[in-house]
Amino acid sequence: MPIPIRRAKRIWSLMKKESRQIVRDPSSMMMAFVLPMILLGLFTYGVSLDLRAISIGVVVERMSAEAESLVAAFRSSGYFRVQLAEDRRGLEPLLVSGQVQAVVVIPADFAERALSRQASPVQVLVRAAEANTGELVLNYIEGTLRHWQQNQAIQEGISPRLPGVRFEPRIWYNPEADYLAAMLPGSIAVIMTLIGAMLTSLVVAREWERGTMEALLSMGLSRGELFLGKFFPYFLLGMLAMELISVVGVVFLGVPFRGSWWLLHLVTAVYLGYALGLGLVVSSVTRSQFVATQAALIIGFLPSFLLSGLVFEIQSMPAAIRMLTTIFPPRYFVTA
Repeated sequence: MPIPIRRAKRIWSLMKKESRQIVRDPSSMMMAFVLPMILLGLFTYGVSLDLRAISIGVVVERMSAEAESLVAAFRSSGYFRVQLAEDRRGLEPLLVSGQVQAVVVIPADFAERALSRQASPVQVLVRAAEANTGELVLNYIEGTLRHWQQNQAIQEGISPRLPGVRFEPRIWYNPEADYLAAMLPGSIAVIMTLIGAMLTSLVVAREWERGTMEALLSMGLSRGELFLGKFFPYFLLGMLAMELISVVGVVFLGVPFRGSWWLLHLVTAVYLGYALGLGLVVSSVTRSQFVATQAALIIGFLPSFLLSGLVFEIQSMPAAIRMLTTIFPPRYFVTA
């Protein structure tokens, strides 16, 4: 038989063997069909750059027809949930805590200035702890103000080609708009997830692959003793990694630290316990270093990056995805 035909037969036999192996291996089918659908759903419906139901406070220092019309414009826009107040001091704590994303202050002389065609300053306070979200909220508010202004001009029979809304921004916190100061604290959650999950995802799988797990089990160790023996060395290593990230961020990258070092260590210790435990579970179930590494990346990285609020605003996600984020610790660690 000619050599090319023999080679073709060997290749064909190997292809049949691998095809049978794929059919028999559920993980291959899941990686090929289930995982793409999950990721597709997350990227199309789970994460969105559009905001809906933005909670804002509107301070009306003196109610008038013009002020009432502007409040109605915010309520009917489809983007805002409006909370009325008569004094901004009642809404500023809600703004700082994140219960409202912005505060719009309509001054007492708003109606008089509008009737006399004078510029009527409207103060907009935006919570920009998440810079991208703050910019979107400001754009939505600006669009609503422009739309209201045009409608008012049309109702009064005036050409809608007015000078428009002119913003004079003043940044209260992080006035330099430093990207590192905005992103580095939250990115620690992603880094610690990868470090924790990756460190321990290989621990048990490595023992099984090297054949040393039987020797460990023959020592009479209980499951709890085995877990603690595997857990604490990597826990200390993870805490040292957090120290390194913090020192580099503050000393060398110039990110200011405002808060308690003790609280940072406490929150990180709790979160690192979750990340290391996740890696140990993955390693124990898979018993393969390669599979454990891939599973740790998928299970650890994706929730910490997509569902933590670090990059994508949680309030803009569908209700089902928002409920899903509540069971993932990265959401709370990013906030902390």
